[in-house]
Amino acid sequence: IITYTIGSRPAYSLVSEMLEKALERLPENHQLLMHSDQGWHYQMRQYVRTLESRAIVQSMSRKGNCYDNAVIENFFGIMKSEFLYIKEFECIEHFKIELEKYIDY
Repeated sequence: IITYTIGSRPAYSLVSEMLEKALERLPENHQLLMHSDQGWHYQMRQYVRTLESRAIVQSMSRKGNCYDNAVIENFFGIMKSEFLYIKEFECIEHFKIELEKYIDY
């Protein structure tokens, strides 16, 4: 995980913030591929243009095909069993703190 954002509802600002944070950490002179699902926010013109401006190739999973993104799908499955299903969270802020600890571990 290079970076992540979290919010209470799906908003483009979450994706754009995540992308900007990721671009700050990634080298500009490497050929990169950004893989995502087909969510509306990954199809927005602003997102696509940002990738194009850095010569990043955009890749999207085929509809209904989890195997296109099997590595991260596996990670999320493990995270749910090790983190989400065995903990109780007092509030969203507590969840965010614990999630950050889990990812940093």
